[in-house]
Amino acid sequence: MVALRRGRAVTVGLLADQLLGEAPLTPHPVAVFGAAMSAFERASYADRRPSGAGYAAAGTAVGWAAGALVGSTAAATYVAVAGRALREAAAGVALPLAAGDLAAARRRLPALVGRDPTALDGPEIARAVVESLADNTVDAVVAPCLWAVAAGAPGALAYRAVNTLDAMVGHRSERYRNFGWASARLDDLAGWVPARLTAALVAAVRPGRARAVWRTVRADAPSHPSPNAGVAEAAWAAALGVRLGGTNRYGGRVEVRPRLGAGPPPSAADIARAAALSRDVTVALGVLLGGPAVAAALAGAGRRLARARATGGRG
Repeated sequence: MVALRRGRAVTVGLLADQLLGEAPLTPHPVAVFGAAMSAFERASYADRRPSGAGYAAAGTAVGWAAGALVGSTAAATYVAVAGRALREAAAGVALPLAAGDLAAARRRLPALVGRDPTALDGPEIARAVVESLADNTVDAVVAPCLWAVAAGAPGALAYRAVNTLDAMVGHRSERYRNFGWASARLDDLAGWVPARLTAALVAAVRPGRARAVWRTVRADAPSHPSPNAGVAEAAWAAALGVRLGGTNRYGGRVEVRPRLGAGPPPSAADIARAAALSRDVTVALGVLLGGPAVAAALAGAGRRLARARATGGRG
């Protein structure tokens, strides 16, 4: 029954995000958390894995405590989820890209990805956006919802803390190679089940491409350096019929990502299709998590009605 109640509350939080967008809080709790952990990093940084593990543990504990303080699973889910903001940011890049304004598209791209946009052409910008939609549907929608069902408000905000720590220090850079290792591995662990559920939901909402989704996830995802991003990106590539992967530049660092999917490179028009896929996965997730609670409520009402009939309406 606890899981059913949490599922209903998570669906309420998801619906609030879809209708209202980012929580209108100033400053936003995630920004406050990021500033606090940046200060903690400055005070505790050492180029050793144990120091990074302590940092990751402290940040996760802060997220858990914040969730316990909030208390409401629905409210914590609303704060932790960012599906509507993700799609709006993608649209903000797609519009100038479709109009041929590469400069504007490049300016808006850092809201979605960390890669260097200065030399990206149209297809590479589109690829970056589609890959971000895939990755962040896991990180900003499916994963916080699953953790909210598993552990209530503390689970939702602890997961958001873990994911934020990975974004802050989990990069493959010289400074964070050791210090960020624990944060990156913890994020991998926390997102493992959500990434695979996301792929299953992609297949469910695009049944005509379901076989291609499973085939591509099995064949291409294992070669991706991330155990979770590869699954999500492979599912998106197959569902959209496009090819993802390639060379990504992050300042002075270059990463070559494996090919995912067998179609053409994505275009500006594919961004809208990728955003629609993210929306449909979110809706399917809400039905999956909230449906059992609705079904249980209907079943309880049916039992009460049957008892009332059996007793002739007497209490």
